[in-house]
Amino acid sequence: MISRKGKYALRSALFLARKHGCGPVSVDAIAAAEGISRKFLETIMQELKKGGILHSQRGKLGGYTLAVSPQELTLGRILRTIEGTLALVRCVGGNEPCEDCPTHGVCLIRPAMKEVSEAVSRVLDHKTLDRLITDGQATETSVTFDI
Repeated sequence: MISRKGKYALRSALFLARKHGCGPVSVDAIAAAEGISRKFLETIMQELKKGGILHSQRGKLGGYTLAVSPQELTLGRILRTIEGTLALVRCVGGNEPCEDCPTHGVCLIRPAMKEVSEAVSRVLDHKTLDRLITDGQATETSVTFDI
């Protein structure tokens, strides 16, 4: 499950992708547009900056910009920066057993969860911010016919 922090990171990065090339965007502007608490958003933005996803600029005209082009920045990279792992269960994300699993070494569920996690990772690692924007514009402008 993606945390609220992860979802807000995706929404913020997508917002910045739409503004790519227009200069820095303030935390206040992003928070207002996306309906996110400013204080919570500042924490998220700092983590994305530390992860090399954002640049920041101080001052009156300061704010954040993407450090990676929207054509290259994937949802997987953003989520891993915030969440740490995309694994559904702890034992798939590392070698730690789940708290309630007495059979870590021979768990029959673990291989299935690993396969699911790998499939999710493949999708998220191929979806870029640019692709989401392009797909969203196509959906918004597509014509539908009621029969």
